[in-house]
Amino acid sequence: MNAVTKAPGKLKFLLDNEIVEIGFPNPAGLKPTTTVLNYLRMQPTHKGVKEGCAEGDCGACTVVVAELDERGGLTYKSINSCLVFLPMIHGKQLITIENLAVKHGNGILLHPVQQAMVEANGSQCGYCTPGMVMSMFALYKNIPNPTRNEVEDALSGNLCRCTGYQPIVQAALKACKDGGADHFSAIKESVIEKLEEIGREQSTLEIFTPGQKYLKPFTIPEALRLRKQYPDALLVNGSTDTALLQTKKRILLDEIIDLSGVDELKLIVEDHSRIVIGAGISIEEILKYTEVRLPVLADILKVFGSQQIRNLATLGGNVGSASPIGDTLPVLLALGASVRLLGDGRQREMLLKDFIVDYRKTDIKNDEIIAVLIIPKPKKGEIIRSYKVSKRKDLDISTVSACFKLKLDEQNQVSAIHIIYGGMAKTVQRASAIENALIGKKWDRKTIENAMGMLHDAYVPISDARAEASSRIIMARNLLLKFWHESTSER
Repeated sequence: MNAVTKAPGKLKFLLDNEIVEIGFPNPAGLKPTTTVLNYLRMQPTHKGVKEGCAEGDCGACTVVVAELDERGGLTYKSINSCLVFLPMIHGKQLITIENLAVKHGNGILLHPVQQAMVEANGSQCGYCTPGMVMSMFALYKNIPNPTRNEVEDALSGNLCRCTGYQPIVQAALKACKDGGADHFSAIKESVIEKLEEIGREQSTLEIFTPGQKYLKPFTIPEALRLRKQYPDALLVNGSTDTALLQTKKRILLDEIIDLSGVDELKLIVEDHSRIVIGAGISIEEILKYTEVRLPVLADILKVFGSQQIRNLATLGGNVGSASPIGDTLPVLLALGASVRLLGDGRQREMLLKDFIVDYRKTDIKNDEIIAVLIIPKPKKGEIIRSYKVSKRKDLDISTVSACFKLKLDEQNQVSAIHIIYGGMAKTVQRASAIENALIGKKWDRKTIENAMGMLHDAYVPISDARAEASSRIIMARNLLLKFWHESTSER
């Protein structure tokens, strides 16, 4: 482990295959919370990246970062640059649309994904095209010969209002058919060497500018030191939620502790009874791991934002925000997940149901960080399903979400059941009264219809831009009925 020393105000990353060093304060007026998008738009040769929504919905700002993996190679990830603060790309390679084509004699040789877009007529107005191409580039580097579903997943975070997606999907399928090799492959060793050079100098970043403190530790002890020293600082990792305070509400974030560089929080381990997931590992990596090992969680993660969002967002952040529409919370509560917290010289573990105490409020102390989530595996004979209702399938906030866990006895009677809904109250909430009423009852249509009728008294949802309260009750009833249909079809 690297010795920790202070290197205030300096961050380094790779751009155009050169190490860029930014100090704070600086003459260009950059802040530690300047987004990568706004930084690039200030550069004379990197204006291809665009701002559409400034909240990670449209994909026009998509760029790719390459970072060292645990095997000493490079991994490429598409991200929304509008949500990423500059210190978050410290020690990484930043790749933009301008980096894809290369000079070839007296002309320009397009990257295979760019050439495929041209040949498939995949661009009209062109505003979305740079971001679209960057998502295709990440796919090209990661999945040779992808399926159509994999292409659509890679592009789900990119909106196009005029071309239509069919030629874009066709371009991706053609370009990635034999993908992977390109001019980035030729300079791979050079990039690894330069990123390792930055890594050898890696120390806690403490950036101080007028009105702001941005603190980026790289070890858990340093994170806890900073947490104790700055107890009121915002904790971020992927910043997909926190960044909106700046980009949409124009709030100056005065103190931030950025945990995205703490590799000790990026772990997944399991034994016969549980899976332990680090608070700092990305949702995309959790999705890949759980697709076979914990399908009920993977199912909800598949409709968690877009790939760009999932490459940034973390389970610790989703739990720590305590949002009543947090996608993972119904599943985690149904499984009986626990949270392990680290503080100043101590650790404690508590059930997630006790950790979330109110609307967007948890029991975390101001010297603690979330270290891991501990998720019990479903037991033999348990039927468990998760659901999400939203206005569109991909990249949307849930209107109502739910997770149900059921155990039936040999007489087809309910011996245990968990009924948990998100979007129906100020927190993700368990319908305990309905559960108790179902114990010992025959798992048939009459029983489930009675339970559906009780939902009106169990929850008092609000009306908002996504749905009326009455609509939410109907959705909740229908999800319970859907679960009954699916559970009976399994037997």
